[in-house]
This record gives sequence, structure tokens and C-alpha cells, in this order.
Amino acid sequence: MRHQVKGRKLKRTHSHRNALLKNLAASLFLHKRIETTIAKAKELRSFAEPLITRARKGTLHDMRIVMSALRHKEAAKELFNNVVPAVGDRKGGYTRIVRTAVRLGDAAQMAIIELVDYNEAANQMAQQRQEAREAAAQSKKEKEAEKASAES
Repeated sequence: MRHQVKGRKLKRTHSHRNALLKNLAASLFLHKRIETTIAKAKELRSFAEPLITRARKGTLHDMRIVMSALRHKEAAKELFNNVVPAVGDRKGGYTRIVRTAVRLGDAAQMAIIELVDYNEAANQMAQQRQEAREAAAQSKKEKEAEKASAES
């Protein structure tokens, strides 16, 4: 039984798994969006989000911790110079995982993991959905008010 066993092994050794997560995180910070399997995306989220939180603090100590975790100079520069200002005051949830189709070769469920503040199309669609929801709620209240005034 796997009681209180956290994380996924991803069928890799400890060192191979760590190298995989470091490379995936570096690619995520450089490209802002990558496609991988769902299991890798979920593990990457638990690896990358604490790095972004550390980078938000911005002290020298945090920079060194992030650099030792990433081992990729360009990705660390991108994280500190571009990603952190875009994140702003967001308290967490810096990444989004979107499921896509299955991979043809082995039918693995694929996903896109992306930095939330960089996907303008998704953010715009979410804003439109929110506005439509608010408009529907407002019209529903107006109809109920008209119905109540008609009954009186």
C-alpha cells in the first residue's frame, strides 16, 4: 500500500527523475508553455511553483537556491527578469495544466502545462466567460424582480 507516499516515480531513477524535472522546468520558464504527459506535468507543477515563489522574494539567497535547483542560467534569468514581474502579487497557482489528446504511439494522455499569466487567449476567454456569467445573473435578477412586481 502507498500510504503517505508523495510524488511519482515516472519509471525513472532518482537522479534521472531530478534531471527530467530540472529540464522540464527550464523549458517551461523559457518557452512559457510545453506539452508533456499528464503525470510529468503534475510533477513539474509541484517542482516549478515553489521556484517561482522563491524567485518572487528576490533575495540573493533565493536566487542562489533557484539557480542550484534549475542549473540553467538562461532559464533562471528569464524567471527573475520576466516571469516574476508578470506574476506580480499572485499568491500561487502560477501554472495551468490543460489536457489534450492521447499520444498516437502509446496512447499516453498528453497535457499542456503553461504559465498562467502568459496565455493571453485563455485569460481573455476566462474574462469573457466571467462577464457573460455576470450578465446572465443580472438578467435573471431583473426577470425575478419583474415577475415579483407583476404578481403584486
